[in-house]
Amino acid sequence: MKKLLLLCLTVGTVLTVAAQRRHWERHGKTGEPTVYIISVKESDTIWSNNPALAQQNLMQQRSAAAKAAVDDHRQATRPGVQQVDEPNVVFANHKNSFSFAIGGYVALRTGYSFDDAVDSRDMVPFDVPMESSFANRQAISMDATTSRLYMRAIANPKWLRKPVVIFFDADFRGGAKGSYTPRLRSGYAQVAGFTFGRDVTTFCDLTAAPTTIDFQGPNAYNFNFATMIRYELAFLNNHMKFGVAAEMPNVSGTYGQTFMAVPQRVPDFPVYLQVMWGKHRQSHFRASAVFRNMYLYNDARKTTTDLFGWGVQASGNIHITKMIQLFMNGVYGQGITPYIQDLTGAGLDFTPNPQDPTRIQTMPMFGWQAAAQINILPNLFVSGGYSMVQVQHKNGFYADNQYRRGQYIFGNVFYSLTPRFKIAAEYLWASRKNMNSDENHANRINLLFKYSF
Repeated sequence: MKKLLLLCLTVGTVLTVAAQRRHWERHGKTGEPTVYIISVKESDTIWSNNPALAQQNLMQQRSAAAKAAVDDHRQATRPGVQQVDEPNVVFANHKNSFSFAIGGYVALRTGYSFDDAVDSRDMVPFDVPMESSFANRQAISMDATTSRLYMRAIANPKWLRKPVVIFFDADFRGGAKGSYTPRLRSGYAQVAGFTFGRDVTTFCDLTAAPTTIDFQGPNAYNFNFATMIRYELAFLNNHMKFGVAAEMPNVSGTYGQTFMAVPQRVPDFPVYLQVMWGKHRQSHFRASAVFRNMYLYNDARKTTTDLFGWGVQASGNIHITKMIQLFMNGVYGQGITPYIQDLTGAGLDFTPNPQDPTRIQTMPMFGWQAAAQINILPNLFVSGGYSMVQVQHKNGFYADNQYRRGQYIFGNVFYSLTPRFKIAAEYLWASRKNMNSDENHANRINLLFKYSF
């Protein structure tokens, strides 16, 4: 790891120095990235009987390349939950046939939990302790594991006439709590509507959830990563968009004593259709579905069997006015814990049938969240919302302490001191109820200090 960090630092230093020796141009708008024009060959030297004219042509060429590079990376920057800001530094060659940007941010989240504390870096209703004790009465936290580094490369090959985008980003949540182990969040290539690699699941509507200090956010949302092959197409003048993918499945079930886990054989298939409106297509409504085939081994019958899981979702982001913005999503299905983030990894895709433990069944579940954001000033907004998730009965329930319902309430205020420095404050309340009606709740106050670079 030390060698890798040293290599990255060395390469960055060399590229910066090389670029500064050539040419750089700062655009006049506040927050615009600095573009470094890099030429590794002397092909950008223009021979002419008029040196002044040649120099002027060269400067115009480089200025056009810088503008095109900024536009490329602006278009490749996605809005939505946990997405990176536009880059502050872009490197491009003199014709912008290739460019890359590096950036990220440092984020410090501090929190104070009271009236029972969730033993988690995030406010996860599933993790709310069911018994109050001296050990979970209060707690403070400081967490910088969500700080981010990213790199984006864009190629503009003449033969393709469409850009090729390669993107990597990482944070420091790859290990145990407090370890600050680097984690690859996403790494993918995009070309002609196709995405190959690891990205946020296609079932997730990135702009349907509000901004929260709490990193996980509303428990009914479905922000999870998957390795995939995806195709997306915008049509009707960007008023509609369609997407379909094959994604590596993540199965989390309760096998009991009769069944055993086996490698999965069929990918998950999420699909969506989205309608957009507004001058900049800033409002939308999306209908999504996901289909799963989960394999497991029946040890009693010595055979492999499978269960069908499915889910549907309605989601949206509606700009009522310039000041008011609404977020929402609702999901229902059976055996879809990777697509409801409060249930991810909870072992509830399927459980043994309570009336016949030699049989297995998928679990029905649903969730919804709604939130509003009020933009008081261009650099100041407040937001709040409610979210809930519920696992329903099916032939009774498997265990008394099995999760039944989780609730999540938040309210926050975000203020940008500068375009790249933000501070925020937030209140969170979460509760969990089990199948046997045991219930408890937790409270937390968060502060955020975030600087993007």
